[in-house]
Amino acid sequence: MISLSTPVRAAGVLGAALLVMTAPAACSSNTGGTGGDRSADTFTWWDPYPQHDKGSDWAKRVAACGDEAGVTIKRTAYDTTALTNQALLAAQEGTAPDVILIDNPAVSTLADTGMLTTMDEFGLDTAGVDENLLAAGVVDGKAYGIPIGANTLGLYYNEDVLDDAGVDPASITDWDALTAALKKVTDAGHKGITFAGTNTEEGSFQFLPWFWGAGADLRALDSPEAVSALELWTGWLEKGYAPDSVINNSQNTTWEEFLTGDFGFGVNGTWQVDSAAEADFPTGVVQIPGRDGGVAPTPTGGEFITAPVQDDTSRYDVTQQIVECMTTPAGMVQTATAFAYYIPPTKAGQEQLLKENAGLQPWVEAVRTARGRTGDNLGTDYPKISEPLWTAVQNALSGAASPADALREAQATAEDEAG
Repeated sequence: MISLSTPVRAAGVLGAALLVMTAPAACSSNTGGTGGDRSADTFTWWDPYPQHDKGSDWAKRVAACGDEAGVTIKRTAYDTTALTNQALLAAQEGTAPDVILIDNPAVSTLADTGMLTTMDEFGLDTAGVDENLLAAGVVDGKAYGIPIGANTLGLYYNEDVLDDAGVDPASITDWDALTAALKKVTDAGHKGITFAGTNTEEGSFQFLPWFWGAGADLRALDSPEAVSALELWTGWLEKGYAPDSVINNSQNTTWEEFLTGDFGFGVNGTWQVDSAAEADFPTGVVQIPGRDGGVAPTPTGGEFITAPVQDDTSRYDVTQQIVECMTTPAGMVQTATAFAYYIPPTKAGQEQLLKENAGLQPWVEAVRTARGRTGDNLGTDYPKISEPLWTAVQNALSGAASPADALREAQATAEDEAG
């Protein structure tokens, strides 16, 4: 996932290679049972939220879904890396828990092992889930989980800086308009924009809105559209509209830069809503624009609730009740507020969330146009593409290669990795 109640934790490893974006770094913490620690009235649950201990609202919510189904849930919380690796090990050993909440890019990896039931097999209807959000868990036309919520990226702005520079945020409708706004901001003595270009999945995650916003495809990293996106970023550095620090910035350090009050804009996610509200200056958010106008697709973060295959299929009836408890509109709003903020993946859940917090409307709109990183049936090929992509971004931002050359090398590497 990309965020929880605190900002972004670093990435985890799928198998030997897949780095996945998630929320703030935390140590692995066991808060319950293991895959084998169960009985007819005890069901096992793994999730990537070790910062939410057994006294937290989240843990109580999980327990309540067990109570509703008439069973006890034994919950184990790992950090994302450990959870993915533990799930892969459980697939080999046949010790999978009844329920796993897993970061959305990892769903296809677990499905590839054969350890997950499809939602059709499990008897759960996914028709109400936004198709663009469900896509991250779809492999060969089959859904292997249901998103419990989603978060994504937007363009935060400092109202005081933009007012001083004479920039109307409503004018940010395409790349030219944004670049013109950055010039006004820097001409007025402020700093322009900060973003995360680090050499991890966070770098790919932040680059994807510009990559997709240019019309580029992850199967063709060296396309003219992809080159134009990387030239946008390098051009901002060359003109002084973005600082050199973006080369090493994580999403956390990017946010810290934005909170200094020096920047007009900062690219960050839904998980910073509360922090933005508490900043020492007034803030706002607009959606990231596409190159030629409109809204750029942004990558989705968030977990899917999945049901591993069990030898004892009689357990599925109760597991289904637990999953349904977690995925009702009201349940998704509870998840959204617990993780400040997830956006529910259904229209009904989104509408209910907006009744409680109308200020989240820009983020609901952003999630509705967002895209799963493993969508388009990329599945387990995504990590073979993402790492060459973030490496190309690094090489171009540092001046080690031109955007075209960096992406040409990235495409060659991705093709080699894919075999």
